[in-house]
Amino acid sequence: MRPPDGATAIFEAQRPRLLRLAYRMLGSMAEAEDIVQDAWLRWQRVDVAEVETPAAYLNRTVTRLCLDAMSSARARRETYVGAWLPEPVAEPPDEAMRPDELTLTLMLALERLSPLERAAFLLHDVFDVPLDEVASTLGRDAAAVRQLASRARRHVREARPRYKVERGEGDRLARAFFTAAQNGDVGALQALLAENVVLRSDGGGKVIAFLNPVSGLARVLRLYAGLHRKRITREAVFLRPMWIDGLPGYVSRERGGILQTTAFEIEDSRIVAIYITRNPDKLGQIVGVLDNTIPPGPSH
Repeated sequence: MRPPDGATAIFEAQRPRLLRLAYRMLGSMAEAEDIVQDAWLRWQRVDVAEVETPAAYLNRTVTRLCLDAMSSARARRETYVGAWLPEPVAEPPDEAMRPDELTLTLMLALERLSPLERAAFLLHDVFDVPLDEVASTLGRDAAAVRQLASRARRHVREARPRYKVERGEGDRLARAFFTAAQNGDVGALQALLAENVVLRSDGGGKVIAFLNPVSGLARVLRLYAGLHRKRITREAVFLRPMWIDGLPGYVSRERGGILQTTAFEIEDSRIVAIYITRNPDKLGQIVGVLDNTIPPGPSH
């Protein structure tokens, strides 16, 4: 096989970082992959010898493509059926391999920012891009970018988890939740959930999901008791525990063969938020992980 040329080698070295940046900007791995592919096509038309800092050039290209895409993405979300959640992305088992500390909860906090605030925060605070380079990328002066990042930082700080969950504890809670839900054990569920727990479910209008958030311990317990009576949770199959965007959770096969991810935000050993993704359009990355890790046949 012929080794890659210089331009290809430079781009491929940056591809993982560019993909993470685009995903953090858009909340969709599929859209992020399209953005990075577009950046690659543009890179092929560039005289690489004239690019002083390829990493900065590619960061700028991907960021601007994301900003262009975000206006149409936000318009689509205004007509989205039910709750919208970021596309779940499986985290590597080794925490040292995690590229940043943005959890699914923080990704939702980023959704409340303007596109420029989001870009400034991600580039400067998460990807360590120098302020003057961020300013050049966004077409703003450094003082304006500093204000954008500062406003974004305040929003994200409010959503940052106050309780660090160890991987073993997270996996234990995820399995305990699945078992309690499958068995209809309301007492066990109550012991796992916080009083202010909130459940959000994303089906995107493609599969059945709860259209609105379910808030409060009593309502969530009634919901799962009802799902058990209807045999819905009894038919679920636990495929594997999985950390999803920094949160503990699991992947399951639900009634009708529907693939589902369930992720948990945990504080003081209690679940304060449940994030369920069922929209098949958002589960491509998860399917890829399962194809490489799940042996044939059901696993409980």
